[in-house]
Amino acid sequence: MKKSKTPTFLLELPLRVDAGQAKRLRAHFEAARCLYNALLGEAMKRLRQMRADPAWQEARAIPQAQKQERKEAFSRLRHAHGFSEYALHEFVKTANCSWIAEHLDSMVAQTLATRAYQAVNRVCRGLAKHARFKSKGRGLDSVENKWNRSGLRFVLQPPEEGDQGWLIWGKCRLPALIDWDDPVVCHGLRHPIKYARLVRRKASSPNAQGADVQGYRYCVQLILQGTPHQKPKHTVGKHVIGLDLGPSTIAIVPREGEARLSPLCEELKPDTRAKRRLERKLDRQRRANNPGNYDEKGRVKKRGKQRLVWHDSKGYRATRRRLAHEIIRIGNDIRIEKISYRAWQKQFGKSVGRSAPGMLIDHLRRTVASTGGTLHEFPTRSTKLSQYCHGCKTYVKKPLSQRWHECACGTGPVQRDLYSAWLAAHLDPANNIPSIAQDSWEGADLRLRAAVEALVQRANEGQVLPRSVGVPRAGARLPQSLDPNQLGLVYRRGRLAALG
Repeated sequence: MKKSKTPTFLLELPLRVDAGQAKRLRAHFEAARCLYNALLGEAMKRLRQMRADPAWQEARAIPQAQKQERKEAFSRLRHAHGFSEYALHEFVKTANCSWIAEHLDSMVAQTLATRAYQAVNRVCRGLAKHARFKSKGRGLDSVENKWNRSGLRFVLQPPEEGDQGWLIWGKCRLPALIDWDDPVVCHGLRHPIKYARLVRRKASSPNAQGADVQGYRYCVQLILQGTPHQKPKHTVGKHVIGLDLGPSTIAIVPREGEARLSPLCEELKPDTRAKRRLERKLDRQRRANNPGNYDEKGRVKKRGKQRLVWHDSKGYRATRRRLAHEIIRIGNDIRIEKISYRAWQKQFGKSVGRSAPGMLIDHLRRTVASTGGTLHEFPTRSTKLSQYCHGCKTYVKKPLSQRWHECACGTGPVQRDLYSAWLAAHLDPANNIPSIAQDSWEGADLRLRAAVEALVQRANEGQVLPRSVGVPRAGARLPQSLDPNQLGLVYRRGRLAALG
């Protein structure tokens, strides 16, 4: 019987560790590293034996269409060669020898076995080329339990006894630094604890506050049952939103409400002097946050046995989260076409490198999930929103240079990205075709026009906008055919032209 899945969120608390406790923790982490490498080696050996079996090639020869037969053939192979998570749990009983057992309990050993199996299983499924062993210099920086009843566990006093918390692991009793005035911490610690994870991170130097003699800080991550705290400023909207993401722009169009078309990472617009100043500032911040990664001449150290750990400032991470939270305020039912951002890197290298659209979608996906919403990604081959016209329900290919949608049926002209986002907001998940009534377009036309007018005003003020918005220069004007009194003109190649 499968376990019931409950909503889960994470809370991280710093730990106060003295010199003796830090020494014992380093020994625990070293024992975990050795056991993980032994488990990884055993799993790789079983994978090689399974692939050497003639039945492996027979299973691979089964057509993909025969899913059940193919699945049963590979399942028999895994069972015959002991390549499974539970088989590795049995092996850990013998691998967990006496000196390792002094540092690691059985539950932590089983989680290491699960971790090793998952790494090798990715190789088996073709999702990774190899599984990496943990060297002594790289080390293992996190261990976790399977529950909070024994072994590595977090204990919290009731309020009447002081509200103190400790992470207990063997003989170590590590006090947690709890700020009860923080609403996020207060909200999290009032929820049931599923299990605890001990994490160590490299500080900027051994002299950093809270670091041990080797420059490590320790914290506990509590995996809690429930939903995370929602800050009042990050309210969740109820609208269905369509997004159209480009290498340097994003169009945000809800079914109801204000539409937006704005450049991505606008503060990093390609102004040469401002960009140079910004790069200098970023370099100074990076050097201040990572002094150990530079040699005496100020050059970045070459990667050797010990990896270089780079630290991002809180302001940098906050800037990256800002746009995602602005979208969530409108609604948490988001619909967007699934795009290959790796292909964009080859075609639009500078724009993608500056604005990082893939990173934005990853963060948006996590934020939507934490609010209980959904992010639907539809394949571009079946939707083809940039080619679709809802007025005549036909598809017409357009070159990338054509930034305005206009159809002989009377739809348009309308900015192409805004129109695609509006279609995405009305997409029917069943057949990937926008389900729109003509009367809904009459109200949306005004909202999309207002979004373009805001960009035109900025262009007239001299601001540099990406060429993909279709308003490339100062003094640009809207297509006059948007005016109901002048329907005989269209916007072509930056100029007004007559129809026909």
